[in-house]
Amino acid sequence: MIFFSHQFAVFTALFFVAYWAIPLPLSRRLLLLLASVTFQIHFSGPAGVLPILVLAIGTYLVALSRNRTLCAIWIAVCACALIFYKYTHFLFQGILGIAFPDLANAGEQALANIVPLLPPLGISFFIFEFVHYLIEIRRGHRPILSPLSFALFISFWPSLVAGPIKRYRQYIVSLSYGARNVSSDDVIAGMIRVAIGTGKKFGGDILTGWIQTQQPVFDSLPLSVRWVIVIAIGFRILLDFSGYSDMAIGFARMMGIRLPENFNWPYLAYSITDFWRRWHISLSTWIRDYIYIPLGGSRHGLLRKAFNGFAAMALCGLWHGSAWNFVLWGIYHGAGLALAGAVNLPKPLTGELRAGFSTFPEAMTTATFFAWRVASWLITMLFVQIGWLLFFYPADQALHMASRLFAR
Repeated sequence: MIFFSHQFAVFTALFFVAYWAIPLPLSRRLLLLLASVTFQIHFSGPAGVLPILVLAIGTYLVALSRNRTLCAIWIAVCACALIFYKYTHFLFQGILGIAFPDLANAGEQALANIVPLLPPLGISFFIFEFVHYLIEIRRGHRPILSPLSFALFISFWPSLVAGPIKRYRQYIVSLSYGARNVSSDDVIAGMIRVAIGTGKKFGGDILTGWIQTQQPVFDSLPLSVRWVIVIAIGFRILLDFSGYSDMAIGFARMMGIRLPENFNWPYLAYSITDFWRRWHISLSTWIRDYIYIPLGGSRHGLLRKAFNGFAAMALCGLWHGSAWNFVLWGIYHGAGLALAGAVNLPKPLTGELRAGFSTFPEAMTTATFFAWRVASWLITMLFVQIGWLLFFYPADQALHMASRLFAR
């Protein structure tokens, strides 16, 4: 709830008054950098800033070298840093602890005595942007030469908490524009977007409170109420995630800077593939571009495509949290994507196709196509909403709750 603290309210008020009052692009950039560093230090502490600073300096210098080998090495360093800070507990307790609990406890405690394991604020977003940047440099794109521009790319305060994940070439262009021109239309549009995000967050918090009161008596509730709770869980996570994204996009827009959209009505999706085109778009496209496609994508047959999808989605699940239920949630969606990819989706029947209409057409009449879309939407939403149980609860509890949705 960083965006809802008294300190944050004072911070944003002072920042935007100064940003709009300063007409010089360089002065605005320096103010933005000062604000971003202040934001990170205040909410993460000096100990949380130091590892990010080291990784950022290394990323900047390695990118300037344009050496493919150095870029690959530093990508590995960044990945190891993410694993260390975010997944050490999972590696010890979730994997090693299954067979050797005493050894896992001793190892984790010894490591904690040497290095603090509290992850820096937004480390997942930092690392994903570092890796994206270095991969693009390896592919031949030009690095950011200005240390100030690079610092603003990696420390931009609106997107530190919950994204969206930025792409550096688009962001640098937008930053340059925003530092020179902030129109009243940008400010008004940004304020409206922040207000929408704030409303979503409050709506999500209300749903969270209600869900928590119902969850202990879930088994004793009528079947219809259990389904209402599951649907409420789905809307709670949508309101929470998209609310933070709306606020980040809105704050950036108030500076004249455009961040990528992150949600596009995901609960209107008619397939799992369509859902992931609409849900957490900056993350899903990152997973696609830097994990799924490099693994081979869909280029090596159906089995390899399914494996690549499972691997990418398992990592997507782990990105959301360091526990087995997140891994299973990712695999669950990987299975859904594999199934959706194996189905040849029909198209509406129009024009000259109508003359060739057969018993089992690839194309459908308009009415039949509409009925199919409604049915596929219902199946997709059923799949997605039940999957949220794995996202929120340990696997055994999630499976139990899912079974109670189909039994009185």
